[in-house]
Amino acid sequence: MNHLNAAGRTAFGFDRYCAEILMQTDLMRSALQGADLTAPVPTCPGWNIGQLVRHLGGAHRWIETIVRSRATEPPSDEEVRDVSWNGAENPAALDAWLADGAGRLADTLRAAGPDVRVWTPIFQGLRNPLFYARRMTHETILHRADATLAAGGRFAVDAEVALDAIDEWMELGSLPEVLDLHPQHRELLGPGRTLRFDADDTAAAWVVDLTGDVIAWRRAHEETAVVVRGPLTDLLLTIYRRQPAHSGRIKIIGDTQLFDFFLERVAFG
Repeated sequence: MNHLNAAGRTAFGFDRYCAEILMQTDLMRSALQGADLTAPVPTCPGWNIGQLVRHLGGAHRWIETIVRSRATEPPSDEEVRDVSWNGAENPAALDAWLADGAGRLADTLRAAGPDVRVWTPIFQGLRNPLFYARRMTHETILHRADATLAAGGRFAVDAEVALDAIDEWMELGSLPEVLDLHPQHRELLGPGRTLRFDADDTAAAWVVDLTGDVIAWRRAHEETAVVVRGPLTDLLLTIYRRQPAHSGRIKIIGDTQLFDFFLERVAFG
């Protein structure tokens, strides 16, 4: 989805993203105080809450290694994939381990600054710590949602942060290399295929245009084949498949089949 107005822009400064990684991790830790860490995580099938924590803490450490070492190629991602946790570990130790990984990541990002060159999975540009600061902010937010909902809590997020999370989702899903990596995304393209996502508790709206040779997006209020409308947080959870699209929390007006097909194809995170 090529952004038609300033591709790659970010809503916040680098320092804000670094701070958000810490804040969102702390909010996740608070949500899990006293929770049963062996409880399943419905939005991450096959994992329990403890395994989810291990995944996120491993991701923090993996990115910290990339930035600290100024990696020019991807290091082993074993820490990210190792979600071994069966409840035998001390929950307090797991909590401290998660906090430590987030702290190390934030410190390393700040020490590096936003602009040094490091390996990222993005082919065109964005090869710097700013990419990771933003990506790990939203990775942490969505896994906080996973953990909070699994523990029976109510997920909430600051509107500014949620807006940027949806912008980033649109941007990453629209990168030209995505069509090469996931050829099935080309099946989305076709005449008349447009979608609009309206956050009805803010003035924000996103248009996704599938009528060209690539997926394109823009912030706009336009007539489209389907309109998806609801509170900002519910839009965020829906497009990240953290809640069912037809749960009644959002309204889908127009070509429902197009929306379902789009969501099925572009899911990530």
